[in-house]
Amino acid sequence: MEEGNAGPVTETPRRMTRRRFLGKAATVSAAAGAASAVLAATSDAPRSLAATPAPTTVGIAPYRPPVYQDITLHVNGQDYNLRVDTRMTLTEAIREEVHLTGTKIPCDQGECGACTVIMDGRTVYSCSILAAAAQGHDILTVESLEQQGQLHPVQAAFIAQDAVQCGFCTSGQIMSVVTLLKSNPNPDEAAIRQAIQGNLCRCGTYTHIIEAAKAAAAQA
Repeated sequence: MEEGNAGPVTETPRRMTRRRFLGKAATVSAAAGAASAVLAATSDAPRSLAATPAPTTVGIAPYRPPVYQDITLHVNGQDYNLRVDTRMTLTEAIREEVHLTGTKIPCDQGECGACTVIMDGRTVYSCSILAAAAQGHDILTVESLEQQGQLHPVQAAFIAQDAVQCGFCTSGQIMSVVTLLKSNPNPDEAAIRQAIQGNLCRCGTYTHIIEAAKAAAAQA
């Protein structure tokens, strides 16, 4: 035989191993699944529609339309005839309906005290009282303190003692101190701390607030 004159090359069939068998089976299965998906997508059979799961509504409260009520709020010596959602809080009514924005809503959960107003001579969290429930009560907000262009002694003391930082808690703090001084014109530091314990100051200005209360009491 001459060099370079090799005969025809015959490919030896590869042995079917377990790994090759599983690979081919997976390929066939994937192809069959894709074909089934195409058929299901193009089929109008009612069975395919019935198999589609309904969207879940777990944890989602059904929509309830608002219910409105006519009320009269007595705020800072004036009556306001309002039509409000029965779910509206006193804070929201004061700010959005009466348009007195000195009362703040930082937490809206009855925790920080920035929404404090005076109702019937007592401090209350206005975010924890429904507006409809405040009918027939005498309500005072921070706007009631200034008289004829003159700041209330507590307001003036807060400015003089640098007790105002970001301002979110200030109106609530002032209303608590005003209520304290009406019942106790000469409070000691323990009484002041107790009076403002429901008013949180994120700026940490408590020492200045206490000094402001002392200064306001000295001017009374």
